[in-house]
Amino acid sequence: MLSANIGLRLHDSRPGTLSERAGFAAEQGFTCVHLALSKTMGKEFMQPEVFTPGLAEYVRKAVSPLSVAVLGCYLNLCTPDETEYKNTLLKYTAHLRVASMLGACVVGTETGNPNKEYRYDPAVSHSEEALELFIRRVTPVVKAAEKVGAFLAIEPVYTHIVSTPARARRVLDAVASPNLRIIFDPVNLLHPDNLSRRDEVLSEAMELLCPEIDIIHIKDYIVLEDGKMESVAAGQGQMDFSGILRFAAERKPCIPMTLENTKPENAREARLFVEQGYLQQSPAG
Repeated sequence: MLSANIGLRLHDSRPGTLSERAGFAAEQGFTCVHLALSKTMGKEFMQPEVFTPGLAEYVRKAVSPLSVAVLGCYLNLCTPDETEYKNTLLKYTAHLRVASMLGACVVGTETGNPNKEYRYDPAVSHSEEALELFIRRVTPVVKAAEKVGAFLAIEPVYTHIVSTPARARRVLDAVASPNLRIIFDPVNLLHPDNLSRRDEVLSEAMELLCPEIDIIHIKDYIVLEDGKMESVAAGQGQMDFSGILRFAAERKPCIPMTLENTKPENAREARLFVEQGYLQQSPAG
């Protein structure tokens, strides 16, 4: 039986240098990381000119023995500002280039909203026009990924343009590239608007997107008194992980599962919660 490959966002680990953060994560039993350089090394590490082979080698050594599951570049591809979009393209291309040298599984991104504020507007964000815009905007990024042998993974989020499994499937089919992948974040697909259909939504995602799912993000949620959802560490909320972990164990062995919304003091507990659930759902569990 293959063991679970569980990581965390490195900027959620104990503060320190990149190497110190990685060392602390390794001590807590993690095997991979979601790495946002601008959040672990400084804001300047979002600028294209710093993405050199030397940086890739430095990062690779600093996080060893952990692997990089996701190199994060979470920018809004659908801003109406054309100059901003062109600059964003350069940043994605730089991340993809370094990801290929670093051996990162994917460069991860969400799908944005069609305004400068990255603001959710149901009538606009979920429109057909917004989806077509995202397809046009993401295609050059995927072509850049193909050129350097890297992979771009998009993360469907209910409050963004690619808000449902069906819309994600349409993007994958329209772009039609093996270098476009999926980050499956179950909680991000949920919202008070569809929470009553939680199991249906997540089952649809696992079936429609299964071939392209390369990463799973793991976090939990609680429903507040006002009906809004709040994300918390795995095992501290109301999420049922059994189907998700069964999917991982049976259909995606070794897939990186990176924790979100953890703190240094509860990360190990969250990891053990996921690991135990994974073992229970595995064919030999």
